Amino acid sequence: MEVKCPTCGKSVRWEKESKFRPFCSDRCKLIDLGEWASGGRAIPGDSLEDDLMSGDLNSIQSH
Repeated sequence: MEVKCPTCGKSVRWEKESKFRPFCSDRCKLIDLGEWASGGRAIPGDSLEDDLMSGDLNSIQSH
C-alpha cells in the first residue's frame, strides 16, 4: 500500500521497512513536529481556558 507524505505529498510505501512512515524522510517528520510545536497545527476542540472558566468544573469537584 502507498500513502502520501503529510508534509510534501511524496508517495511512501506503507510497510514495516519504511522507517519514517507516514513521512518520506526524517526531514519531513521533523518539519511536521515543528509545526505542531509552534502551534501551526492543532486538533480542533474547546480551549482549556473555556473549560476552566465554565461552571462544569464546579460540578465535577463536588462529586
